[in-house]
Amino acid sequence: MTRFYATVISVAVSGLLAAGLSAQQSDPKPTPSPRRDPGFFGGVGKDKKDKKERQEEENTRAVAGVVRGENDEVVEGAVVQLKDTKTLKIRSYITKADGVYRFFGLSTNSDYELRADYKNLSSPTKTLSIFDSRKQAVINLKVEPKSAEVAKEEKPGK
Repeated sequence: MTRFYATVISVAVSGLLAAGLSAQQSDPKPTPSPRRDPGFFGGVGKDKKDKKERQEEENTRAVAGVVRGENDEVVEGAVVQLKDTKTLKIRSYITKADGVYRFFGLSTNSDYELRADYKNLSSPTKTLSIFDSRKQAVINLKVEPKSAEVAKEEKPGK
């Protein structure tokens, strides 16, 4: 009788092993362990992260635009400066061949000043206000020769 049980057990074990190997070959992804599954305990911790990310997304915005020259051509190599008027931090972006600039992750609680410089050309300063509710603002800049008054102010002495 013992021999009978030993035979049954060995057949069952070999069947299970064969089934397990064929299942692994057809599905290479392992089944996630419930302990490693982030949602196992009802997503505890995950909801807090998602809520924080949502709040950050709600409190941020972006600005983009195109820098154009005197004849409305796009300007490659213009330096666009973004100044946070609250913290006075300045970020810069150098335009590529398409003349486009982009700034992301801007606070909705600050005003920003934008301007572009290219060689001896400069754009007027434009403001992205806290009252501008757009999540993705578009502000195009046009570089022009500096006015005579500005040029006089920049010369030292005389």
